[in-house]
Amino acid sequence: MTEPTEKRHRAGFVNIIGNPNVGKSTLMNALVGEKLSIVTAKAQTTRHRIMGIVNGEDWQIVYSDTPGILKPNYRLQQNMLNFVDDALGDADIVLYVTDTVEKQDKNLEYVEKLRRLECPVILVINKIDISTQEHVVKLIDWWEKQLPGAEIIPASAQERFNLENVFDSILERLPVAPAWYDKDVFTDRNLRFFASEIIREKILLNYSQEIPYCCEVGIEEFVEGKERYEISAVIYVMRESQKGIIIGKGGQALKRVGTQARIDMEDFFQKKVFLKTFVKVDPDWRENRKELRKFGYEH
Repeated sequence: MTEPTEKRHRAGFVNIIGNPNVGKSTLMNALVGEKLSIVTAKAQTTRHRIMGIVNGEDWQIVYSDTPGILKPNYRLQQNMLNFVDDALGDADIVLYVTDTVEKQDKNLEYVEKLRRLECPVILVINKIDISTQEHVVKLIDWWEKQLPGAEIIPASAQERFNLENVFDSILERLPVAPAWYDKDVFTDRNLRFFASEIIREKILLNYSQEIPYCCEVGIEEFVEGKERYEISAVIYVMRESQKGIIIGKGGQALKRVGTQARIDMEDFFQKKVFLKTFVKVDPDWRENRKELRKFGYEH
């Protein structure tokens, strides 16, 4: 009688891609169990590629959230699209997210790229909670024709509906491999990055029109004290008029952003936070390679 074989460890990179506003970041946060990616109703909320790592006794899933697929108008957007292409190239599993709202033929060139992939593709039709069963069935039928090799799973990331099936589908497709990261690590990003992202989320939520897309946040100082974190942040804008809007009358708008960001940081870091925010004009930051490198958009 042969001895039972030892269960082999599985690990792999599950890269989440899709068009803007389909719920990629909400899905990633739900699967990871941590709010790693900022979430708003605005397009281009996610600018970076952000990893979230989930561990079991004999498996490790390295999720990777990516910016929405777009046609770039300036260097920052081109670099964001490069993150998406990188994610297609190094995935063990691609989680392609669409929803019940977007036009099915949007950015079909990426669907063609998915067809050519050798790795497994899991297609999640998100936001089924705001649709009808009839419409969802039609979408499944359409996507089965587009990606006959993919597994198609209707779900709602917001309501956390059917995410168990998404997880199970990922787990059974993970390659046999040792863990890529220590089992106590949950992301590849540092505290400075999350501080800047929390502030940028508040800018997205508090300002309209072009203002959020002309802003970037840099952390000038991050001191990890025993009692509290002391953080100094600079909000970069492209024009003096935008600086005035960010600051607001009597500094009230900037104060509101700072207060909201500090509250979220304290919840995320589980530590008291003293936050100082400043606003500077940098007309070229979206096009300048040196500036983009400073903000983590250029290698």
